[in-house]
Amino acid sequence: MKDQIKKLWLLFLVISLTLGLAPHKSPHIIGKIQWILGGNAFSGSNPMNFMDWVDVFIHGSPWILLITSTILNAITIIRKPS
Repeated sequence: MKDQIKKLWLLFLVISLTLGLAPHKSPHIIGKIQWILGGNAFSGSNPMNFMDWVDVFIHGSPWILLITSTILNAITIIRKPS
């Protein structure tokens, strides 16, 4: 599994720049992260509902995969014997 994630970094980059930043005028993931960090995701006058969390998952998962792949590749490069 780790090797597959390491090899697919370019795919994760493309998906992050397309789906991860959709729609391109104002990316959903940015608004959802601000909503979560603002403290109104769970309570307040307008808490996030189920579809908002699905939106976070859909637009955020490519970024998580890209970051994971980058870290795994960096560790491999650092540990490579000279």
